[in-house]
Amino acid sequence: MAEPRSLRRERRQRIEKAQGMGKFWLGLARAVFYPLTAALARTEVRGMHHVPADGPALVVLNHVSHLDPVFDAVTVHRAGRVPRFLAKHTLWNVPGFRNVLVGTEQIPVFRGTADARKSLQEAHAALERGKVIVIYPDGTITKDPDGWPMTPKVGVARLALAHDVPVIPAARWGTKDVYDHYAKRFRPFPRKTVRFHFGEPLDLSAYRGAEQDGQALREVTHLVMDRVKDLLGEVRGEQPPAEFYSPARKKSAAPEERDDDGAA
Repeated sequence: MAEPRSLRRERRQRIEKAQGMGKFWLGLARAVFYPLTAALARTEVRGMHHVPADGPALVVLNHVSHLDPVFDAVTVHRAGRVPRFLAKHTLWNVPGFRNVLVGTEQIPVFRGTADARKSLQEAHAALERGKVIVIYPDGTITKDPDGWPMTPKVGVARLALAHDVPVIPAARWGTKDVYDHYAKRFRPFPRKTVRFHFGEPLDLSAYRGAEQDGQALREVTHLVMDRVKDLLGEVRGEQPPAEFYSPARKKSAAPEERDDDGAA
């Protein structure tokens, strides 16, 4: 990994602790996912120091593969924090895995139900308790054939503006080379490289305390994701597109307001 060993060593000494049975399930997740990610890919990280060693934070990432949450969780944990993801509620139906999700305080997203807003409420509560939330404003893995972000959901802005916490844009690239969901391709060999770049926390002071109408939410959402898109361009060594990808079936008025969540 690209970060200095001294930083990684310091973060290991200050690593966030789980409580109660959460210690067991967090330990089990680490025992499984650390070697799994190491087997699938080399990981290179820039900007890990932007993830605060303590206190609340909102980490905003692009989403290209179902492997993203695994690599993102390990990388944020290496920074000394236990990440909380907004994840599809169906994952809680998987025997055994449910215990890991509950024990590590992950947040289920119930799309299309009366509980759809509950996930954001739980994310707000987690930030108030000083936790790190990882969110994918794409809402799902991008449908862009080239892997660039889609039109983002405004839930990230609701969280960012409701709390005076660091909002850290980040980009990750390489997981799709291992597992491409839409192409149904799993290619662990030869071993790939997954690269992360965490950017500086964004200054949203001009928006905090102001009226949070639809226009403001869209502006903040695009401001955050424009920075994620730029970081992704740096990681990929390519010029990012000027616009966010929008699948034809979602081209309607204000598509980003239909779902707020940033579920994994």
